[in-house]
This record gives sequence, structure tokens and C-alpha cells, in this order.
Amino acid sequence: MAVFNTDARYGAVAKLLHWLIAAGIIGMIGLGLVMETLPPADRYAATQFHKATGLTILALVAIRIIWRLVNRVPDLPPGMPRHERLLAHGTHYGLYVLTVAQPLSGWIMASASSLPIGDVYGLFGIPDLMATSESAESIAGSIHWALGWAIVALLVLHIAGALKHHFIERDNVLRRMLPFARLRAPRTS
Repeated sequence: MAVFNTDARYGAVAKLLHWLIAAGIIGMIGLGLVMETLPPADRYAATQFHKATGLTILALVAIRIIWRLVNRVPDLPPGMPRHERLLAHGTHYGLYVLTVAQPLSGWIMASASSLPIGDVYGLFGIPDLMATSESAESIAGSIHWALGWAIVALLVLHIAGALKHHFIERDNVLRRMLPFARLRAPRTS
């Protein structure tokens, strides 16, 4: 498997980052939905894990964005309608923006809270981005909640598009991001 992207497929680094970030986001959505239902001691531990994982995802997204900027992006299938190309690009860019904004809003919310911000898996402390402020914590919390649902909506769109291309169009859009998947030969009409 090639490290760098080619015209036809993503390379190993892009695939690894994609799937690590995807797993992290899906796990964080699930944890975010159940955290508030946990008993206080478990909720505190879950919240600390949520913060650390959110910052880890932020770091991975930053690496992914840099990797994308210095690496080519595989071509979309020839003949793909313009509206689908725009939707694909818009969904990708939207996910990049949201996966940066979401952890930043959580970091601001945690910084504005009167509770200690915590650390990243016990390795190093997380610095506060601002002074304690109930209003800033509330605003950042509302933004964090809304961004979470926006990510869910874009993920559904992203996954639906990938599955449409795989099962209906029968092209390589999904296969080019799957680890170890062989590309299909182009269809002849």
C-alpha cells in the first residue's frame, strides 16, 4: 500500500487518519449522548476522557488537513454530475470545519467552567483558553451541542454518498478509502 495518495486512491497515511478520526468521532458522539445519564463519579471520568479524546481528534484533524494540503486528492469518477461534485466537496470541507470547531468549542466550554479542565490521558495538562465565565460556558456549551448534531448530519450525508457510489454507481469512491480494497475495473457502457 502506497504512503502517498495517487490519482486513483488514497494512500496509507490518509486512510489511517480518516479511519482513526471517524472512529473517534463516532465514539465521541455516543459518549456525548450518554455522559449526562451517568452517576456523578462516572460522569466526571467520562467527561475527562471526552475532553482528552476531543483534543486528540483535533490534533489528528490538524495533521489530516496538513496532509491533504501537501498531497493530491484522488480524482472523482469521470462523468459525475456537477451537483454531486459540489455536494462531495462541500461535505468534506464542512466536516473539516466542524471537526476543528467542535473540539475548540468544547475546550472553550471546559476553560470557562469553574471545574478544573483536566489533562490528556494523564500525560499533560490542558491549558485554559479563557477565564471562568458562566455565560461563556453556556454559549460554548450550546455551540458544542449544535455542532455535534451538525457533524451527525454531515456524517449521514457522507456515509450515504459513499454507499451510493459503492452499491448503486459501483465505482471506486468508497474502495479508494478502504484499507486493502482492490479497485474495480472501470465499467464500460
